Amino acid sequence: MNLSEGSAESKKEFPNKSLLLALCAACIGGTFQYGYNISVINAPTVYVHNFINQTWIDRYQTDISEDVLTLLWSTIVSIFTLGGLIGASIGGTLSVKLGRKGTLLTNNIFALIAALLMGLSYPTGLFELLIIGRLLTGMNAGIGICVQPLYLGEIAPTAFRGFMGMGTSIFITIGILTGQVMGLKELLGREEYWPILLSTTCIPAFLQLLILPCFPESPRYLLIDKGDYEGCKKALKQLHGTAGYEGEQEDIEKEKNNLIGFKSKKPWELFADRSVRWQLLTIFLLNAAQQLNGINAIYFYADYVFKQAGIPDDKIPYATVGSGACECLTALTCGLLIESLGRKVLITGGYTLMSICCILFTLTLTFQDASPVFPYLSMACVFAFILSFGLGPGGVTNILTTELFTQTSRPAAYMIAGSVNWLSFFFISMVFPFIVIGLQQYCFLVFLAICSLMAMYIFLVVPETKNKTFLEIQSVFNSTSNRKPSSVDGSGTTLLATSI
Repeated sequence: MNLSEGSAESKKEFPNKSLLLALCAACIGGTFQYGYNISVINAPTVYVHNFINQTWIDRYQTDISEDVLTLLWSTIVSIFTLGGLIGASIGGTLSVKLGRKGTLLTNNIFALIAALLMGLSYPTGLFELLIIGRLLTGMNAGIGICVQPLYLGEIAPTAFRGFMGMGTSIFITIGILTGQVMGLKELLGREEYWPILLSTTCIPAFLQLLILPCFPESPRYLLIDKGDYEGCKKALKQLHGTAGYEGEQEDIEKEKNNLIGFKSKKPWELFADRSVRWQLLTIFLLNAAQQLNGINAIYFYADYVFKQAGIPDDKIPYATVGSGACECLTALTCGLLIESLGRKVLITGGYTLMSICCILFTLTLTFQDASPVFPYLSMACVFAFILSFGLGPGGVTNILTTELFTQTSRPAAYMIAGSVNWLSFFFISMVFPFIVIGLQQYCFLVFLAICSLMAMYIFLVVPETKNKTFLEIQSVFNSTSNRKPSSVDGSGTTLLATSI
């Protein structure tokens, strides 16, 4: 008896190999693309400027004005966020119609077309193709960051849902790091290679098209949305192993029975449902704060801080790669800690540490010229802030979006969360330069307020979700927030309050 219990416990210590491979297959064409396309555009900035200027001269026999050049470059960079917003707004609907896996596979069409257009922009002399290509990469990233966490959260056993959910942030950071490395001069960072560099977004798409078909559709989608018991059972056996799938199937069946008569909700229906108003407020704040917490400001100031610390200009890209590696390692660490420490501890602790870093960074930037020590202290603050972000908000936000909702509400919740995230991304990219001009280093006091308020909100409002089923989380969240109590039927199945 003891031996069998020991073997059962050992199996719970690490996910099934098939589950880990499914995670990699989903992420390589999902959030990896998001991270990759955010960072890969930085390296060829000067070369694309030269290309646009030369194309303009060839067309109009005159140099392009500085304002028009800046406008075109800003459009190429920022239209990625517009594409992301479009992708996030349609991702949830596609995930219901095509399935989670089907949507991820279909999504690669955008990446392949984008790679083709951006690769052809230089030989055809059409910089407009870069704008269209970046719009399509944004749509690919928007759909991926909406649907991939949905898929991972639904294929994961309860005991490993946090670990699996961390795949989202881990592959975002791997994508950012890969984009930084590919942009080094030793690889594709030279002027003659920039069209190839931008078109490498096709590689993750091809990899996902080759690997992901080997893995099943989400078992929850198959049973709850499609009523396919056999398909669900087969998927669970492949993902969880033949010995440990029964318990997960029971949980899915309980959720299905609880949701009889309910169809997948639209975002506007979710806003009208008073039973999930606190969950909606939570994901709204979490996703807005993920972009507005100062992480973009840290990367903006990183080059300046590295210069002040005495790092030569030609070596700064390698220091930037170091910061990307730092965030990547932190995401991996968070993945290892999330099931032992829990979501609430990590995200509250992350925002608290970021608040402290904001204070210290403001002080070190203010006294930058007072002593040779302060530039190095500023550099330490950069890495400390990145570590704090990766340890909490960077990794846990997407997991909570999955866990706070049941099957019929989850796609709509991801559409709302994704739209808020992308709108916040666009807002900060437009407003941040003016904040820096107006407040200079004191801009971090704004981020201090955001991080501190988020830490307080999570501590007071958001319950711990570790090792709980989706129904248990909803019940705990309702009772924690002093809402209408849940009722329980004779079989022990929680009946959620659904007053509209």
